[in-house]
Amino acid sequence: MIDLDQFQKLTKSTPTKIVMLVLDGLGGLPHPDTGLTELETAVTPNFDELAAKSICGLSHPIDFGITPGSGPAHLALFGYDPMKYTIGRGVLESLGIDFDLRKTDVAARGNFCTVDHDGVVTDRRAQRIPTEQSSKLCENLSKIKLSGVDIKVVPVSEHRFIVVFRGQSLDDRIADTDPQHEGMYPLKARPLVLDAEATASIVNDFIDKAKKSLSGSHPANMLLLRGFSKLSAMPSFSELYKLQAAAIACYPMYLGLSKVVGMKTYRCECTEDEFSILSDIYTEHDFFYIHIKKTDSHGEDGSYATKVAEIEKIDSLLPQILKLDPDVIVVTGDHSTPAAIKGHSWHPLPLLLHSKWCRADETQSFGETACASGVLGNIKAVNIMPLAMANALKLNKFGA
Repeated sequence: MIDLDQFQKLTKSTPTKIVMLVLDGLGGLPHPDTGLTELETAVTPNFDELAAKSICGLSHPIDFGITPGSGPAHLALFGYDPMKYTIGRGVLESLGIDFDLRKTDVAARGNFCTVDHDGVVTDRRAQRIPTEQSSKLCENLSKIKLSGVDIKVVPVSEHRFIVVFRGQSLDDRIADTDPQHEGMYPLKARPLVLDAEATASIVNDFIDKAKKSLSGSHPANMLLLRGFSKLSAMPSFSELYKLQAAAIACYPMYLGLSKVVGMKTYRCECTEDEFSILSDIYTEHDFFYIHIKKTDSHGEDGSYATKVAEIEKIDSLLPQILKLDPDVIVVTGDHSTPAAIKGHSWHPLPLLLHSKWCRADETQSFGETACASGVLGNIKAVNIMPLAMANALKLNKFGA
């Protein structure tokens, strides 16, 4: 992709509309009994019919072989080079719940987790405890006192929360305490640079006191922190693409990311509401990002069958997009989350792009194997937005 400053010179405002449907963690791996991924197993007549009228391919969120986090994967989908532009998970979660984050704050994303009597992590998500339970735990943790620093602990959803450290001269260059796997001990907060040593010490003090506070709780008897970060400036999505962009999501982090790049956000309580809101606001915007979370959650839980069922549910809702007749429809994921791995992976994602201006290829179904033969081939996710803009006739000619 060309430099964003150069690309911005090509963009133009038109009445055409783009819908980008992102099924989080969409990509999977073949089931040992059938040889089919979750998406290939799912009965998806609407996705398949759309794929047959689209151009298809495989998308690599960052680059070949790189397993992405959700933040950089989404930045790539929005056309930002994820190696150049970075936003920490702590900031994204904070903005997603409308927390009043200050430039000097250091924010981290937290998971309540379960540890055994030896302190080994046995469940990184503490059985996905309900938000009502985590809210009470956050209230108790907010009472922790640290010298020279204010602590804000705020629930996000289920086992997830944010911790905001507020004080002078704090540094966010701190390694995660989440080992990312069960069967391991929580890690110490480690400074990545010499200047972050004092902040890392503060974080470790908080963790030690939090461990004592949570010792009598079950299953959430410990916490894991990741994505230490501060606010940073990003190029405006609306100015870059000359789009009036809307983000529709249930989970706060993705709304936070959308806010960072300047989209108007709409939070929903359930997936069905996301499609209803799209219809309600369709005349107000010309770009719509719709995020589906549960495909990723089921993959992380290792639940092949429920991930299949969630994909089928989204397929049943797709006609609500189709009846609006957007000029461009993009369907893909931000990263793969195979149930077999129970986490993010490096595997490329199926991608379809539909418009009246595309040269439909011979792909007849929406799945990893079928899309691998599509004319788009293997592309980086950062190239999806330029293709969507071109198919919406929103790009001027380059050069004379």
